[in-house]
Amino acid sequence: MAAYEKRFPTCPQIPIFVGCEVVFEEESEDKSIHVIDRKCQINFEIPYLVRKIAGISEIYCRQKNTLNRQNRTLLIEATNISFQSKVSVAENCNYYVHPDNEEWTCFEQSANLNVHSFFGFESIVEKLAVKHYTANLAKGKEIMQFFIDELIAEGITFIPKWVDPNPSESGESIGKKAEELNPSMNNFFVVDPGTSSFKEIDRTLTLTNGISTGLTIENVKNNYLEASGTEKFKKGLSVDERQLTAVEESRLCELKYGLQSAHKGKLPNDAHLLRFLRARDFDVGKARDMIINSLLWRKQHNVDQILQDFEVPPVIKQFFPGTWHHQDKLGRPLFVLRLGQMDVKGILRACGIKVLVKFILSICEEGLEKAADATKQLGKPISTWTLLVDLEGLSMRHLWRPGVQALLKIIEIVEAHYPETLGLVLVAKAPRVFPVLWTLVSRFINENTRKKIMINSNEHVFGDLKKYVDQNYLPTFLYGSCFFPAAQGGHVPKQMYLPMDEAITEEEDILTSTYITANVYRGLPLESYIKVDNLGCVITWDFDILKGECEFLLYHTNKVLEQPQPTSPSFKPVERVSAVIGSSSSHIGSLHGHPELVLDHDLFIVEKAIAFSEADSMQGSHYCCKSGTYIMQWRHQEPVSSHHTSFDFSLSGHKCRLMYYSELLNSTDFRFCCIARIMPFFI
Repeated sequence: MAAYEKRFPTCPQIPIFVGCEVVFEEESEDKSIHVIDRKCQINFEIPYLVRKIAGISEIYCRQKNTLNRQNRTLLIEATNISFQSKVSVAENCNYYVHPDNEEWTCFEQSANLNVHSFFGFESIVEKLAVKHYTANLAKGKEIMQFFIDELIAEGITFIPKWVDPNPSESGESIGKKAEELNPSMNNFFVVDPGTSSFKEIDRTLTLTNGISTGLTIENVKNNYLEASGTEKFKKGLSVDERQLTAVEESRLCELKYGLQSAHKGKLPNDAHLLRFLRARDFDVGKARDMIINSLLWRKQHNVDQILQDFEVPPVIKQFFPGTWHHQDKLGRPLFVLRLGQMDVKGILRACGIKVLVKFILSICEEGLEKAADATKQLGKPISTWTLLVDLEGLSMRHLWRPGVQALLKIIEIVEAHYPETLGLVLVAKAPRVFPVLWTLVSRFINENTRKKIMINSNEHVFGDLKKYVDQNYLPTFLYGSCFFPAAQGGHVPKQMYLPMDEAITEEEDILTSTYITANVYRGLPLESYIKVDNLGCVITWDFDILKGECEFLLYHTNKVLEQPQPTSPSFKPVERVSAVIGSSSSHIGSLHGHPELVLDHDLFIVEKAIAFSEADSMQGSHYCCKSGTYIMQWRHQEPVSSHHTSFDFSLSGHKCRLMYYSELLNSTDFRFCCIARIMPFFI
């Protein structure tokens, strides 16, 4: 109060505040209640046309301060005097002692604007009010700090508490004194010091922001937004432990009001809303749409109950190499994942994308709970967590396309419904193949999240990591001394794979949209042609033998070939016999689509034939050191002996059924990543 009173009668730090005069002042006999009423002159920057039509020369408002020394509260009420019939303005500011720490002062502010009519300039008046109010929010904090520093410079560092001269007098009589001295309090919100919450006395619209300050001006009525600044701070108001600016606070208030109008259910707390605001750079409209979609998504998928209802499958418990593991140096929960030891294909094939997504969502929900627990334990806001990814063992098999697509789908879900929850991502032991993976997924990661990712190759891993994580919490595989309780990873046995009709559903189209299912017949191999224009490209492939057996090999020719039109096998007996005889007498190294090419002359085998049986699978890659056309071929496995004593004249002719995909990694991206991104660094 001593600092606040130094603002009067004039305050050069607030240019629009021209001056004031005291019209009423009274103090109770025991000096516990002090009420002072002022008439203040305000000078707004009003457009000339509006000023001329309205005949405005000076604007006056009333400000009443009620200081309750016994309860240690200060209530400031401001209303307009000018244009009362056309515009109603009411602003309340509350200072009170923090219920858990009497050395702290809490501040709450609310404002109400109701434009009845203003010569047709109602919208202009609203915009002016918002502009001036928002501009002065930040100044209010600065000015209060300025006068506090001025008091300290004058040697005033302590103001003793008020002592009751009549200890026997009850608190109820003190309250009556306050009401007698300030009867107009019944038209405003008052603070209950016992609960530190607002009690609504009448139904005047008030948009409140219990964090610090904030305002949204609208022509609406009979709405109320709760204010509970102390508890919101305790729950982790800020994602990065920084104070909100005045504009950000007003945007939060505006978002809450907009959600209350559009969403009928329970609203998330302020910490949750702030994540969405930050994810959309405090664009209230975009954040509101994002939150409404997320709330609907949570309801549709029953995400609020996922920790209670979801049971982690045994295959994930046994082979998923990641878990929550202590915290980083800022107190944020730490999740450690040994991605290089993870069999992405095996886990996805054994449990399906739907189950895997639910598992990741359960981790995100655990992260929110752990952040809230950390906030309570540390007494400071913690609303994010840290992800530590160990990439030792990462190879081309991790670039399995369905796995990458599953990762992109998970990133999309997390970005949409858990924005700004990752405080830091530490990537350790990045191998040579990592830049390829990073190129594929980085474009789908939000820019704010990318800025939080720090990547390290294999040098100085321990020294870099201990800057962020206490060395006593670093696992042994990262040169620390702490036991890591998660699974070790490793290959998932194929016996644990789901049948394809169970692993693939309409909702899980990652495999169906990626893989091609085809048949290999005797005399009719399966061939896939890949044109390579630039040196340094990488061909990757993956296939599963669903039935039968075949062998796989990779050809190269300098010629540019087109993919031949697919042909169907003949089931006519005569044609079938001809195909069988033809296949047995043909050269084993020829192409079915281009039989004119001669092996070792204009056609070369660059990956030797490997035999596969039913339930086998293969992930592979080939570095293209030459341009031209590469041909992947799956063919019926011919006997080693050249003597054919019998023929298979069965009408079906079906020998092998497989599911495959291939991809060509661009040489430009591949080389750029290897050169520019594989060096040890932390960004």
